[in-house]
Amino acid sequence: MQYIKSAILFLFITIAISGYAKSVPNIYQLQLKQEIDKGAVRLINRAIKDAEQQKADVFLLELDTYGGLLDAADEIRTTLLNTKLKTVVWINNNAASAGALISISCDSIYMSDGANIGAATVVDQNGEKVADKYQSYMRGLMRSTAETNGRDPKIAEAMVDEDLSVEGINDTGKILTFTTTEAIQFGYCEGKANDIQTVKDFLGMPDAKVTVHKVTTLDKLINFLLSPFINSILIMMIIGGIWFELKAPGIGFPLAIAILGAVLYFAPLYLEGLAANWEIAIFVIGLILIALEIFVIPGFGIAGVLGIIFVIGGLTLSLFGNLNFDIPGNAMSVISKALFRVSLTLVFGFILLTWLGGNIFNFPLFNKMVLQSEQKATEGYTINQTHSENLIGSIGTAYTDLRPAGKVVIGEDIYDAITEAEFILKEAPIKVIGISGYSLKVRKVS
Repeated sequence: MQYIKSAILFLFITIAISGYAKSVPNIYQLQLKQEIDKGAVRLINRAIKDAEQQKADVFLLELDTYGGLLDAADEIRTTLLNTKLKTVVWINNNAASAGALISISCDSIYMSDGANIGAATVVDQNGEKVADKYQSYMRGLMRSTAETNGRDPKIAEAMVDEDLSVEGINDTGKILTFTTTEAIQFGYCEGKANDIQTVKDFLGMPDAKVTVHKVTTLDKLINFLLSPFINSILIMMIIGGIWFELKAPGIGFPLAIAILGAVLYFAPLYLEGLAANWEIAIFVIGLILIALEIFVIPGFGIAGVLGIIFVIGGLTLSLFGNLNFDIPGNAMSVISKALFRVSLTLVFGFILLTWLGGNIFNFPLFNKMVLQSEQKATEGYTINQTHSENLIGSIGTAYTDLRPAGKVVIGEDIYDAITEAEFILKEAPIKVIGISGYSLKVRKVS
């Protein structure tokens, strides 16, 4: 009998503890203190997914940002509006530009002393205001988001457009930015909070458990590779590696650089669901077409043009998510921005490669990798010249394809030869026009 009483008592205690544990609210916190880019989108998506799996009562975003990419902010906005969790933003310093859009996407806003929210005009990388169509799109986003969460849409628009005035708040000619006190006064902040406990008190959850989202080393690496600047560097690695490999045929260091750049470019995009298999396939097909144009098909024609289009297309399409080319949001805006980014990088890369063509081996890094001493004939260093100047003007036949290097036959002898960027097919007649090192310089005879 005593054992039965003990078992019943133990059962009641277990149920009580379990009920108490379930009654303690859970706040899932993400600290976002960076530029709003694809990496930030990834962090938000992962954190909200974890919060939903843990059945958190509140998703708390601790925010400090000066802004970032509009398309990234729009993705975060959509995620915050669609989650079933109660969303709260704690602006712990700044929520400017894209940060303002993210903030008003949350159900509640709290701000620390000295914090600011606003200044959401769309600008370029130089801080210059961009075309009005982008401002119009941002005004629409701010207005609809404010309406969704019961905030004054005119105030949200005034954070974008200096030509809009809100009576009693700002005059035209000034972009609207709120301090903490002003945000509270005009309904864009529910309270002042300088620490997490104050936020919990405002939410009516003073004893809530706070789970802070942990950013792993892999997360940091992927976020780093997703940044626009690093994306551009990787594109230049791909193009530069291919360029230098073609200038010095054979599998070597430049090709390894190009492959590494392609892997680092596509891998994080693939893991994030941006780069699909078919987009990567388009890029690879483009490379194959370019290789066929250079090494198999003489001249430069449709294969080369299609190859370039496919390479640019693969790089561009992988930068934004789409399902069977169904692009969320303003499709033309998303595509044009991605295409502009890739095209600008390619143009800059080609300019850089053209300049580096004759200068790259003069860099200190490469000077340490090659022998710099010069063996001069005046110091007793000589070598026999294998090709006589008498061969200049001789007529022969291409022994192999010259693309542009290969071999030719003159008389009964076979010589190494090179053209001046001309493609000559095997057995075509050639003429020797000069000597280049240990190779004959030739051209096709019509």
